[in-house]
Amino acid sequence: MATFSDLLMTVLDRRVGFSVLGREDSRNIEELTQALVGASGEVTGRATGQLILERYAGLDEAGKRAFFQHLAVEMNFTPADVRAALSAYEADPSKATYRAFMSVSEPPRQEFFRRLNRVPGATERLVSMRADLLGILRDAPELAALDLDLMHLFASWFNRGFLVLRPVSWESPAYVLEKIIAYEAVHTIESWEDLRRRVEPPDRRCFAFFHPAMPDEPLIFVEVALTKGVPGSVQDLLKEERETLTEEDADTAVFYSISNCQAGLASISFGNSLIKQVAADLSLELPGLKTFVTLSPIPGLAAWVGEVEEDTDLRMLAAHYLVSAKRDDGLPLDPVARFHLGNGAQVHNVHAGADLSDRGVAQSFGTMVNYLYDLRRVSQNHERFATSRKIAMSSEIRALDAAGKKLLTRRAQSDEPAI
Repeated sequence: MATFSDLLMTVLDRRVGFSVLGREDSRNIEELTQALVGASGEVTGRATGQLILERYAGLDEAGKRAFFQHLAVEMNFTPADVRAALSAYEADPSKATYRAFMSVSEPPRQEFFRRLNRVPGATERLVSMRADLLGILRDAPELAALDLDLMHLFASWFNRGFLVLRPVSWESPAYVLEKIIAYEAVHTIESWEDLRRRVEPPDRRCFAFFHPAMPDEPLIFVEVALTKGVPGSVQDLLKEERETLTEEDADTAVFYSISNCQAGLASISFGNSLIKQVAADLSLELPGLKTFVTLSPIPGLAAWVGEVEEDTDLRMLAAHYLVSAKRDDGLPLDPVARFHLGNGAQVHNVHAGADLSDRGVAQSFGTMVNYLYDLRRVSQNHERFATSRKIAMSSEIRALDAAGKKLLTRRAQSDEPAI
């Protein structure tokens, strides 16, 4: 039942919409932007914000770039004012001097985005706006500070406390299922029947995070297979003809596909919370589940290894790449490894011939990896990885890593182009 405040807000939204549509406003989007930051009334501010969103939607790429340049330059803080306020605070660290420092050190564009977000439906449009910005950023690095401002705000607006975990099943609304098909980024969903095989059987699950301000848009989703034992092939999980397992017979939950859905939320982390929450919920629902693992791609393996001979032991190379190939900051070179190890997972096993799709062969010669989520140890593993870069791994992975290192050493000594 709608509350009085809900009804009042609905009336207000309609009045705001009417005021926007019912009058001409000749100000350009830059002038409207300045007006929004200076607006004192909520109704006027929402009406101005609505106009800005409408004007922005009509801009071409050049117009969007100019708008972003305006925000980056004209709505930035003034360094001299920041230095003066900081000096005043250092001389007299009082509430008043700290408030003054906060006021001048935050770029006005952050308040602009906050006020714009008060417009009904603005959150989703701001996420799309950042997706536009990311596309332009490649050729306009001077806009990087603007992107950091949006990331700062989104990290707060989309924190875990606001996210809602919802199961996605064959009975879910069609518009949600359509988006699952569209956003699947790991193993393409070829058809509605393919989707049915992934969400309808009792041994298949799908879960997604939603945000109250974007209730029809999944932010990230994970597909789960309930199995007997740890699988070593995605072909076996996704094949059309397979024997369905009862929930009672399953002892393993396999997270075999995790897809981020919103380009504008890049670098805003949801996946770590999603996997841990789904694992915890499934362990309560199905006490027979004892093992929680992924079946994950290794996207950088082929590029890192180079050419290989047909009889090369890919498992050795994969294990060595995952735990020993590092960036300059000491973190794993592989982005998927960084994600799962940062969540507290363990590198559990690797499998050759696990993904024979064109993408799987191109990025890792078809090799995949299991990351184990031991709910008793994820916090400890996460802490060790975060503080000392220590990677949790099984004894088998440790042995394969050592063998892979020897193999690469022999190649380097023989100066052969392929292993």
